[in-house]
Amino acid sequence: MQRVMIIGQPGSGKSTLARLLGEKTGLPVYHIDQIHWMSGWNERPKPEKIAMAMEVQNRDTWIFEGGLGATKEHRLSRCDTLINLDFPLPLRAWRVAKRTLHHYGKTRPDLPDGCPEQVSLEFWKWIWDTREKNRLAGLRWMAKAEPDVAVHHLRSPSDVSRFLDSL
Repeated sequence: MQRVMIIGQPGSGKSTLARLLGEKTGLPVYHIDQIHWMSGWNERPKPEKIAMAMEVQNRDTWIFEGGLGATKEHRLSRCDTLINLDFPLPLRAWRVAKRTLHHYGKTRPDLPDGCPEQVSLEFWKWIWDTREKNRLAGLRWMAKAEPDVAVHHLRSPSDVSRFLDSL
């Protein structure tokens, strides 16, 4: 395990798993939200995001969690491990609400400085509107992985615990 791609919908625990996996393996951890956003919740220009993500993906070792569709094919071609966190919507919604309350007004560790946690109805609408489409996309990414890629389809917190314990 040298290059780990973690995908999943909001609230599935991508950032937490990446951090725990990084602690356990010593691999460097990268969060797509730190590439996507700049201070003040300003979206980074797409060419800059792509260049930053590709720079990470071209390294020998990484744990990279999150989206950015423009670089996912390349990331998938470089990873040796793909983890899809595929949790039910009620659990994910609970986790998003909990993290919003816990970090409200402060910046989470997986975000750049100057992006304080806030209540965003637009974000909640996006979670709802994309729930099935993004779930199916995760399954498609798993199916596209090369045979030599270790693919892990984790559907519950206990699946995640078992996976971490197995390392």
